[in-house]
Amino acid sequence: IKIYSLHVDCKVTSRFAHTVITSRIVNRANESREATFEVEIPKTAFITNFSMSMDGAVYPGIIKEKAAAQNEYDTAVSQGQSAGLVKITDRKLEQFHVSVSVAAASKVTFELTYEELLKRQLGKYELLIKVQPKQLVKHFQVDVHIFEPQGIRFLETDSTFMTNELTEALTKVQNETKAHISFKPTLDQQKKNSELDETLLNGDFVVRYDVKREATAGDIQIVNGYFVHYFAPQEMPVFPKNVIFVIDRSGSMTGRKIEQTRDALLKILQDLRPEDHFSFITFNNKVVEWKSSLLPATEENVASAAALVQTLTARGGTDISGALLAAVAVLDKAERLPERSVSMIILLTDGQPTSGERSVEVIQENVQKAINGKYALFCLGFGFDVSYKFLEKMAWSNGGIARRIYENADAALQLQGFYQEVATPILMQIEMQYPENSIEGLTKNNFKLFFEGSEITVSGKISNELDLLPVEIKAQSHTSNLTLKEEANVKEKEQVFQNQGYIFGNFIERLWAYLTIQQLLEEAISAQEEDQKALEAQALDLSLQYSFVTPLTSMVVTKPQQQEELANKPTEAG
Repeated sequence: IKIYSLHVDCKVTSRFAHTVITSRIVNRANESREATFEVEIPKTAFITNFSMSMDGAVYPGIIKEKAAAQNEYDTAVSQGQSAGLVKITDRKLEQFHVSVSVAAASKVTFELTYEELLKRQLGKYELLIKVQPKQLVKHFQVDVHIFEPQGIRFLETDSTFMTNELTEALTKVQNETKAHISFKPTLDQQKKNSELDETLLNGDFVVRYDVKREATAGDIQIVNGYFVHYFAPQEMPVFPKNVIFVIDRSGSMTGRKIEQTRDALLKILQDLRPEDHFSFITFNNKVVEWKSSLLPATEENVASAAALVQTLTARGGTDISGALLAAVAVLDKAERLPERSVSMIILLTDGQPTSGERSVEVIQENVQKAINGKYALFCLGFGFDVSYKFLEKMAWSNGGIARRIYENADAALQLQGFYQEVATPILMQIEMQYPENSIEGLTKNNFKLFFEGSEITVSGKISNELDLLPVEIKAQSHTSNLTLKEEANVKEKEQVFQNQGYIFGNFIERLWAYLTIQQLLEEAISAQEEDQKALEAQALDLSLQYSFVTPLTSMVVTKPQQQEELANKPTEAG
């Protein structure tokens, strides 16, 4: 079985990435063999299309509601053949895997399409392409086309497998608003050495870039009656933070995990700004407050905290509830904190609550009541023994986010990376306002916090014949209350993309659908049961309408012998 051609074609238009992977395989044996198509795609992406073509016939994947697809599948496969086509493989990736029997001397073509909105983190967008053909491929090519009407500020490629020879196969052509990156290694360039037929191509191929930003009120783009508004202010004063680290030191954290936590905390302590206030709470079945109040991040206090961190050892149970409520109490009674400052609690735990209050529902309710919208709660789940759903719901209900920390060699870096994302809040209470009577289906348009290096994205449908789309942004910065205004000329904005031949036409509409589905699913996490059903029903309708494989839909892949397989979207919460 030989892959004779493998092409990854990716078009990024104004942060929305549309990727098509095409693999052509021939069976050179004189009997039928199994051909496998196995690719890893970003977790943040939704699959939108898949097909297999062999012997002149095309077998498309059909996207259906998950329950309906499951019933159909159960009926077809009463013999109990299992077929989960997609599984999470890594903290950024999930794997799509399908195999089919190919007759002697026959060929098969697999084609998979997926889409995602690139998210700005720490000042850049990252497009991740996993390259792993597992054999030498005669025609191997990766093409990335980027079009950013705001202009490309910088662009870099990075890869975990590059050699000097392979670098020669990489070309980059770029002007003000467009870039084309091509990676096309010959068979010889792919080889580890001239004697062995082993491939060097195994790892990540990454494109990172950022755009130019002129307008203070962000950038608006419009295509076919849909708009997207990107807002990422720069060079603003940073809010002082009042942060409490709530660290699990129960028995299960023993060994590597507690060491990595210590390493990360020591680095994070160095990153505190002099105007920040901070404290630590550590917990097992007992909750221990390092100090009874928040301390300013002076050199002396940071050194004293570092000494405590060095002594962290792990044993005992897990009283998550007691620890979080203690953290809220410290913030509640804090005095002499900077007037305009951001208060946050960062919880790191690797397990389920085993001491104190054990009911996750009761903990969620009590914590939400205690926080009462005053502080942001960020929950980091270390490893796979945590109830990620519980952490996710607590974080979303309290204006924060949850993240899984993978138990790899780089766990300390993952912790630091997360901290860096939330270390520099520059705006609070951001409201993005649009004319109510002319916009439909507006995505989330008010945000509690904005961190430097990230980006706010709002999208919607312009419902009537507007000539000008006025926007107004209200927010609080460290020094003042801001009001920013901008007017977009609809006809002019539509023109920008009409002049671009190679752009996929309704991309802002698809971006709007992608963003709406993501936000409905996020909202459903912390909603009451009736609301949850309504939110999921809305997300399901959009998933089917725009053919996205989301956690609510499945793709049914029918093979030549009428065998059916299902592709489902896995979620971090399992």
